[in-house]
Amino acid sequence: MSLINWIDDRFPLSKVWNEHMAQYYAPKNFNFWYYFGALSLVVLVLQIVTGIILTMHYKPDADLAFASVEYIMRDVPAGWFVRYLHGVGASMFFLVVYLHMFRAMLYGSHRKPRELIWLLGMVIYVALMAEAFFGYLLPWGNMSYWGAQVIISLFGAIPVIGEPLAEWIRGDFVVSDATLNRFFAFHVILLPLLLALLVYLHIVALHKVGSNNPDGVEIKKNKDKDGNPVDGIPFHPYYTVKDTFGVAVFMTIFLGIVFFVPELGGWFLEKDNFAPADILQTPPDIVPLWYLTPYYSILRAVTFEWLPGGAKLWGVIAMGAAIVMFFFLPWLDRAKVRSIRYRGWMYKTALTVFAVTFVMLGYLGTKNPGHIDLFLFENVIWAQIGLVVYFAFFLLMPIYTRLDPTKAEPDRVG
Repeated sequence: MSLINWIDDRFPLSKVWNEHMAQYYAPKNFNFWYYFGALSLVVLVLQIVTGIILTMHYKPDADLAFASVEYIMRDVPAGWFVRYLHGVGASMFFLVVYLHMFRAMLYGSHRKPRELIWLLGMVIYVALMAEAFFGYLLPWGNMSYWGAQVIISLFGAIPVIGEPLAEWIRGDFVVSDATLNRFFAFHVILLPLLLALLVYLHIVALHKVGSNNPDGVEIKKNKDKDGNPVDGIPFHPYYTVKDTFGVAVFMTIFLGIVFFVPELGGWFLEKDNFAPADILQTPPDIVPLWYLTPYYSILRAVTFEWLPGGAKLWGVIAMGAAIVMFFFLPWLDRAKVRSIRYRGWMYKTALTVFAVTFVMLGYLGTKNPGHIDLFLFENVIWAQIGLVVYFAFFLLMPIYTRLDPTKAEPDRVG
């Protein structure tokens, strides 16, 4: 009896391998956009491994945290490398996740029967933002400290329960040692476990209904005499080889950033975080890292104090609604076809404008709202325009996707 047979008698190893790799048939027409799902998984593993190593040397104590990070950077063998892998990895994680989400919107991967895959993906996205926020405080740098102070204070805008809720999150009246300890627990234990579970469910749900493709055609409709999709190929070895090449290219770019420009001009690591937290020294501009700035920009775009409850409350509501909108995408999209290849000019224009607006909001979120960094208008005016365009993309989607002139989808993938 071979070792594999011995294991199979006690655990369905071969069955799992065949269902999810060797005998899982994926569409044969995957393109560049289909790298980013695998890359997301690779970066998640990288973040967990580097996080474990950093945790061995980090001290979650307000008096020792910053010094322990300096110790990692200066005295731990290859500590600087591991820390930069983790710090740059956070930004690269969000980059590949955003591109993965954009690919889904391009080819209709949120449409029936893949609504649950999209919803699980969005829960992963929210959990990832929470994980990033909790981890952002841990270096105990000055920007980390004040960024956490500002973001947590936003909960105080909620009527009645706001202030008690903010105090409960902090564990104190201000961001302090208690805050650092609970954020450390969330970042190192709770959220990584949750993310691992969600990613597992995301993949299982995907393999249940099958992968979408650039043509938006269901390959399960056309099968050969053996019951395999005629327009599909086994994931292994074909796409494992393809994804390995993609990972190699990605790691080349990733390591180039780590070795030569880990701060990337302040976009990945901010200069204010190279100084320890100082309750008496506020940074000139308190902003989160780039992957959260589109929502921060929406928050700051609401400046109308005449609104019931004040501008701060409605800014928090707008920021939350901007994230929640993504969850309703499968039901807002009423188009007759999935893929952008067969959609009309309305959806193509709307998606292009939305993508540009999202990037613009991200850029404006890093700038002073009273300055002029684009042209003609102050940043806050552009952010308000972006807010309107952002919500119009979702709220008007049932109308323009239904009216959009579309081409007929093919019966087979091209």
